[in-house]
Amino acid sequence: MSFLTSTWSYLPFANYKVDPKLLIPYVPKGTQLDLHHGAAYISLVGLRFENTRLLRFPVPFHINFSEINLRFYVKQPDSGRRGVVFIKEIVDKPMITLVANKLYHERYQTMPVTFDMNENPEKIQLTYRWKPVKWQEFGLSYHPTPLAITGDSNEQFILERYFGYSEYDKKTTYEYEVRHASWEHFKVIDYDIKVDFKETYGDAFEFLNHQQPESIMMARGSRISIENKRKL
Repeated sequence: MSFLTSTWSYLPFANYKVDPKLLIPYVPKGTQLDLHHGAAYISLVGLRFENTRLLRFPVPFHINFSEINLRFYVKQPDSGRRGVVFIKEIVDKPMITLVANKLYHERYQTMPVTFDMNENPEKIQLTYRWKPVKWQEFGLSYHPTPLAITGDSNEQFILERYFGYSEYDKKTTYEYEVRHASWEHFKVIDYDIKVDFKETYGDAFEFLNHQQPESIMMARGSRISIENKRKL
């Protein structure tokens, strides 16, 4: 039985090229950085959880909600599996934070989060906001015509990820599968990032305040399931 099922939708990505040395302290034991044409990336991501079920059951007030996360990309050399590691995942649901941190050793934090969207036949606009101390904002607009992911593209490297990795006490790494269909994406028209990365993610990521994203992506998302974790 899947641990969690949900529909992930409205997923904007701001992707930053970074020095691989900056991410090494966060790489879980048994994995290694996954590079794209020799470059390491870290992504600011927004997403909507919709029709969420925990062990097939809806949890009142935790069915539809938004998340903001900062993630980077790793692979498991023995299996060749490609996945993600989260620096922090932000939601406004304390139970999600409690369960994910306790059972999956993730780095969730609870704070106010909002999501707004406006759409018309020519473009869709959306904005995620969250409040560690001051309100932060990540928004964009995009054309509503979906595009398929092509091979060896930036979209494939960033979006085609089916495993998550987390480390417990620097000794044990857990791997869990995230099952979903291949996602379509959209052409981004423009974007707006008003984020104090130091305030949200700590001193180690303050440098992102002074760096422009290498790319901006918008993914459609799909129904997903998160499977039970295993030790590497």
